[in-house]
Amino acid sequence: MMRNIVLLLGLFFISCQENNSQITVLCKMPKKLKEVSGIQWGKSGNFFYVIQDSGNESSVYKVDTKGEQLQELFVNAENTDWEDLASDKEGNLYLGDFGNNDNERKDLCIYAITTKEKVDVIRPKYKVSFYYPEQTEFPPSKKELLYDCEAFFERDGFFYLFTKNRSKGFDGTTLIYKIPNKEGHHAAQLLGKYKTGEDFNDSAITGAAISPDGSKFVLLSHSKVWLFDNFKSDDFLNGTISVLELNHYSQKEAVCFKDNNTLLIADEKDKKTGGNVYEVSLESLKTKP
Repeated sequence: MMRNIVLLLGLFFISCQENNSQITVLCKMPKKLKEVSGIQWGKSGNFFYVIQDSGNESSVYKVDTKGEQLQELFVNAENTDWEDLASDKEGNLYLGDFGNNDNERKDLCIYAITTKEKVDVIRPKYKVSFYYPEQTEFPPSKKELLYDCEAFFERDGFFYLFTKNRSKGFDGTTLIYKIPNKEGHHAAQLLGKYKTGEDFNDSAITGAAISPDGSKFVLLSHSKVWLFDNFKSDDFLNGTISVLELNHYSQKEAVCFKDNNTLLIADEKDKKTGGNVYEVSLESLKTKP
């Protein structure tokens, strides 16, 4: 009897969550793409690019809005832990190889690639390597595991990174770093810190994206979006910050803007759930009851 009650309560919770959610499934991902870690809307057609993280191919996949794979681009670079995908105004793509779960890596980097050439194997145009000056131990203590990263975007010749906090006693702190978009080895500049919340599953940052017009950007977790706008230059924390509930929980790992008001969000495949690309408008998130 008690088991039946628990099952009913679980179904009721899921039903309520889905009914309150503003996000809709745009398409299911191809079966081989179970661990999508980055997504970027294609500027020249009705498609998007995705990548997968460590343990997967060093490939960028071009997928249409029906979930059909159009092309696999093999990149001549190691996928140590590709965790996010970004682009600039010219349409160049950037692969963030900065996944650092154990905070031990000293080879963090970003690869710049172009997809304009009609080839299936591409060589990076250049490599941007970097380090966090504030990290002095590899790994640091369990209370200072602040140097994993799964979220970044490119803006006006710079990359902006938002770290994923894996510290014991998680308090939601994400560090905001700035790195020049140019070949070489750079010290990441710490711009500030932002606290998202105290629950790791709801508040750890798994993705970031900036709007095509550059006026706003979002951070992603498994259940929320943080919208930053009305900022000046890259003083992001002195603008307007809105916490938008998705009312939908899954292992969401990637986000991009389709246009200045519409987000695409991808989650990982987990047994019978996930493996989707969702679409949601920021206006619907801001105006929902």
